[in-house]
Amino acid sequence: MAETEHTEPLNAATKGAAKIEAPGTKKKGRPQRNTKADLMSARKDGASSEANKSVGAVRLGRKMYSEEERAQKLRQIGKLLSGGATLKSAVKQAGTSEQTYYQWKKKAAVAAPASDDLKDLLALEEENKRLKSLLAERLRAENAELKRRLGL
Repeated sequence: MAETEHTEPLNAATKGAAKIEAPGTKKKGRPQRNTKADLMSARKDGASSEANKSVGAVRLGRKMYSEEERAQKLRQIGKLLSGGATLKSAVKQAGTSEQTYYQWKKKAAVAAPASDDLKDLLALEEENKRLKSLLAERLRAENAELKRRLGL
């Protein structure tokens, strides 16, 4: 008779037993991901590390525009819209998305009153200077008239 392997049914004690790992073995896990902050710091530092080598292949996803560039693109989109173009085609020609256009427009609307306030303040300061000089001139004239009447 040939020997056959006989499997014993697992009892309750061996079912719940934890796996015992051999000492010195490491658990395999998910490889560590480079975050955007890691990539930016590696790019700034110029360090030659694994992360820095992979930075060249990784595109961060969006271009940062200065305030002047944003204003220029908003003016360009405004001209296209006044020319009869649709918003979708206008933002596509400008190289942005509709969502970006709305965000920039919102920020420009918030920033505009601040610049209007500055213009108003400068106009008020100029008017104040003019009124002060006018008052000083009238006071000198009145003072001279009083001296003439009193004979001083």
